[in-house]
Parts: sequence; C-alpha cells; structure tokens
Amino acid sequence: MDDSPQPFPISGTLDLHTFRPSEMGSLIPEYLEECCKKRILSVRIIHGKGTGTLREGVHLVLDRLEIVESYSLCDGASGGWGATRVWLRD
Repeated sequence: MDDSPQPFPISGTLDLHTFRPSEMGSLIPEYLEECCKKRILSVRIIHGKGTGTLREGVHLVLDRLEIVESYSLCDGASGGWGATRVWLRD
C-alpha cells in the first residue's frame, strides 16, 4: 500500500466530506493558499448541512485567515447553507 501523499486537485471547490474534522485547521488554510497561487480568488467549501458544527468550525478557521476577504453561505444553486463561498484577497 502506498502511504505517500497524493496530489490534491486545486479547482476552487473543497469538499470536506472526505476529511476528518481534526484536519480542518491545516487543510483549509493550505488549500486557500494554493488557490491564491493559482489566482483562484473565489472558492466554494462544501461542509454539508448536518448539525452546523462543521460549518461553524470552517467559519472560525476563515475568521483567522488574513487572505480571506470575506465569505458567506452559498446560494441555493451552489449548495445553500451546506457550502460557504470564500473570496480571497488579490
């Protein structure tokens, strides 16, 4: 079995369903930094609807990041309250 890190696509959409909540504190900042490097300044983070705990955790991480210009819940076509749109500083 290959345990080496696998490349993760930087597409402007980060689906958190495949990650553990304990990974959010490092995953989100690293992903957003890579988006900035690729000049992707609008990012959608899919956290799901559930109880809202993951969404709140995502927003806490975003509040601490200087590269985040602003964020809001997505519109209905982009995931509604199950996803957050993040705008990054240029």
